[in-house]
Amino acid sequence: MALFSTPRSSLVGGFLAAIGASLCCVGPLVLVSLGIGGAWIGTLTALEPYRPLFIAVTLLFLFLAFRKLYLVPRVCDPDQPCANPATLRNQRILFWVVSVALIALLTFPYYGVYFLE
Repeated sequence: MALFSTPRSSLVGGFLAAIGASLCCVGPLVLVSLGIGGAWIGTLTALEPYRPLFIAVTLLFLFLAFRKLYLVPRVCDPDQPCANPATLRNQRILFWVVSVALIALLTFPYYGVYFLE
């Protein structure tokens, strides 16, 4: 079985990459809002140079999940779960929910400043 051959694994990979991309910006805000503070929180900004790489990986995983859900024809036996139309519908719904969450995480540095005012 190939790595990231299912839409779910592509979505998980994209979600993890988006968390990595937004860790420098969202991480300190979340920690401070939870009451966790300290000088070490400032070191999370050291991940900022890697943000474009994480964004690229996130978009790659989203593309792979989209491709698997919408572009590649589904081939499965009638007794497999993938033959059920409800399974495909649920996977597509999950894809769009995760995509919206990822876009919110990736764009946080642009609208996050309004939370700090």
